[in-house]
Amino acid sequence: MSSIPSSILIVGSGVFGLGTAYALTQRPEFKDTKITLLERLQFPAHDASSVDSSRIIRADYPDAAYSRLAAEALQIWRGDFGADGRYNESGLCIVLGKSDSELGKAYMEGSLKNVQEKLGLKVGRREEGGQLTVLENEAAVKEILGSMGGEVGQSGYVNWTSGWANAEAGLTHMRKLAEATGRIEFRTAEIKRLLFEDGSAVEGAELVDGQTVKADLTILATGAWSPKFIDLRGIASASGQVLSYFKVSKEEQARLGGNPALLDESYGFYIIPPLEGELKIARHGYGYANLQTIPHPERPDSGETIIVSLPRTKEDVHGLGVPPEAEQGCREFVASRIPDLADRPFSKTRICWYTDTPNSDWLIDHHPKYNGLFVATGGSGHGYKFLPVIGERVVDVLLRQDRDELGAELRKKWKWPEKRHASDHIWTDDWRGGRKGMILDEEFAK
Repeated sequence: MSSIPSSILIVGSGVFGLGTAYALTQRPEFKDTKITLLERLQFPAHDASSVDSSRIIRADYPDAAYSRLAAEALQIWRGDFGADGRYNESGLCIVLGKSDSELGKAYMEGSLKNVQEKLGLKVGRREEGGQLTVLENEAAVKEILGSMGGEVGQSGYVNWTSGWANAEAGLTHMRKLAEATGRIEFRTAEIKRLLFEDGSAVEGAELVDGQTVKADLTILATGAWSPKFIDLRGIASASGQVLSYFKVSKEEQARLGGNPALLDESYGFYIIPPLEGELKIARHGYGYANLQTIPHPERPDSGETIIVSLPRTKEDVHGLGVPPEAEQGCREFVASRIPDLADRPFSKTRICWYTDTPNSDWLIDHHPKYNGLFVATGGSGHGYKFLPVIGERVVDVLLRQDRDELGAELRKKWKWPEKRHASDHIWTDDWRGGRKGMILDEEFAK
């Protein structure tokens, strides 16, 4: 960035957008900069991926850079940021079955190696001061997860320094911190398109009501809606993920509530301990593509169209549920792991929209073509846990500054790719469950 902008427009108030807005107010370089944050729905937007009952908070990554960044975030979650139930350090258990894929096995083994060697966590039983408990056989796994009552996996480990967050409460807390600065203008307004100037710059956005909001710098942090506003074909795509919820009794709450959060690589599902009588079970999968033909977002008046995947939520279709394939997958998993819930009706279901990149690295960079446009998206289903720290890292990239070795490494990971993927739609090739290639309408039609 050659000069500090006098005005910044941030589009999107999820983890990346809200975190960045707050971080900007903490930097002396931007003390005279007008900051405007737009969100299309009243905050908190309940179809946003970051607004939910819970999210896993972990440093358990096979990629050491994300492990280190998550460790930074965890230090803040354990303080005032995570107080009042916003963060719960229940531990995280990662398990494998007999026939898990090599990718799943490599993910678990790499995660264990990083938290042990890079973060220095101590292996041992929890009651003996161990931070990592290695589970070498089914009996050891059952000792941790036996209260679920079903199959539990063949091996794995527990990181007792990980846990889970009340996702909506955490985002609301960040919003309060941002509001308290008095530096940010919050507006509820939906944008129609970015304002592209002579094919070389962006100077703000046009709203759906025809108004325009001009700014020296526009930060696009619109998550899974990002392909609607810039051409991200072969770079990032929206993928719909399955969330399901069950009401549980007080006895079940007490029995299951003491468990660690669970990443089950046999099925590609995860379970978070129940909160206020409701248990969440979700799939971290390849997801569904919702392919739509839209005007080319960077040349809307040209008549050119492109096909991209965009979210379809309950804001678009009242009462939108999940496809039959999703219900069956959830039922099979629950019947295996928590058989008491096998026949219980869902209290609700939801499609949560990831913004997936080919290798799940985020996309945080100045746009290579348009001056005045910065992009912060590509969360790939693992952005929420970094809420307390991601804004500072985004601003570092914005200023092209490397505060430390980790920052330099992250900036390389998050840069705009030199080449687009061969396929327009992205199916992320990290550890995922479910079936690759599912189209939302096709699955609903079955």
